Amino acid sequence: MQVLESLTSLAWGWPTIGLFLLTGAYYSLRTGFFSLFGLREWWGATVGGRRGRARVRGGLSPMQTISTALAATIGTGSIAGVATALTFGGPGAVFWMWVSALLGMMTGWAEKALAISLRRRTSDGWQGGPMLWLELAGLPGLAKLFAVAVVLASFGMGNLVQANSMAQALEGAFGVPPLVTGLAAAAVTGLALAGGVSRLGQICERLVPVMALGYLAGGLWVIVTHLSALPGALAAIVDGALGHEALFGGMGAAALQYGLARGVMTNEAGLGSTPLIHCSASNTDARTEGMWGIFEVFCSTLLVCTVTALAVLTSGVYRAGEGALTGAQLTAAAFSTVLGGWGGPFISLCLALFGFTTLLGWSWYGRCALTWLTGGRGERLYRAAFLLAVCAGSCLALRPVWQLADVFNALMAWPSLAALLLWSGRALRIFRGQAVEELPHTNRTAPPGHTDGEVMTDVPKEEARRSGERHTG
Repeated sequence: MQVLESLTSLAWGWPTIGLFLLTGAYYSLRTGFFSLFGLREWWGATVGGRRGRARVRGGLSPMQTISTALAATIGTGSIAGVATALTFGGPGAVFWMWVSALLGMMTGWAEKALAISLRRRTSDGWQGGPMLWLELAGLPGLAKLFAVAVVLASFGMGNLVQANSMAQALEGAFGVPPLVTGLAAAAVTGLALAGGVSRLGQICERLVPVMALGYLAGGLWVIVTHLSALPGALAAIVDGALGHEALFGGMGAAALQYGLARGVMTNEAGLGSTPLIHCSASNTDARTEGMWGIFEVFCSTLLVCTVTALAVLTSGVYRAGEGALTGAQLTAAAFSTVLGGWGGPFISLCLALFGFTTLLGWSWYGRCALTWLTGGRGERLYRAAFLLAVCAGSCLALRPVWQLADVFNALMAWPSLAALLLWSGRALRIFRGQAVEELPHTNRTAPPGHTDGEVMTDVPKEEARRSGERHTG
């Protein structure tokens, strides 16, 4: 146990968090903090409008893509993780969570833009993500390391811990036996995996909006009910991060570390996971697809996690010190101030839904990584093992698995962030609307009508002709 704790602290220490912030700051500066000053454009290109979405057949719709990505991103950490950050980092942790999200919005943009710009068509659909980027950059070993980490993380954070959270939540609130939860979750996940990315997108498209909006409505109800406490909560957040005691006391450092780490873990910007689903999008405009990356970070951290934090702080249930409530219990206590005896069951149901959608998203991520490593061999074995792990996770105590999952996520982060920095020139040219050069193809198989390992780019032929530059896609 002590070894795992030390390994987790090392994996998510300041070097890892610093690299996330450095990457986000680099893209934010080079794009003129587009996430802030380009709000009207990226909002209009995503949920606020339908312009500029050229598509290809065989891919996911924008709503299916964003729903599947958010399915894996908005997990139990949005409920329990934020409350834990408040317990150990104080209200100031929320401020640094916001900072990490504001910087991570442009990291998210770059991930999704490159997911479309650097992808290739195979007999099994679209393939892309940091594995391809690193391979094209001449770093196949790093690409394999990332893929292995994704497979491992899909069993850890993406499976066992989510199944366990679901089972505990439903047993505590409704008396559902853990094994029943595990079997039901395994059955639906199996159907999603058997139907491929299209069925996964359809399930998430229907489930994720209802799940997220329902939780947000409950959280906003708590905040509005205690609206008079909102100014004090906001003041505590700022003072906890930038006040005299924070700057010159130990609590300021704790707020910084827990806030930044929670921000990174809740939106996954830079982790390299969400490009694995965005490369299957029907959109052919890489710049526009990147806007959905900005929205993902906004939704998962600046919206969902902020509502959780403010609900806890305004409701009056937050207490610092030993013996105080933490995690899901703290969030449930906050909701109970409005919902009464239904507060606990409501949070338990949300935990179960959030955990289940994370399970669905990560099942696809793990499959994509395994396909990359093996060329499609072992997929049935992976699917069977994944479903068995869902059943096992619902019945086991898994604290060591949480720690291992954190390590696997860090192993994903370093190669992914390296790829984002290596391909930053291409990403920034896409942001400026410039054509990008043709890349060598290295793929193994391709369907009829495509060259072997055709690498797709984002620049339409008409645009390339108008600009006088050679079309490269």
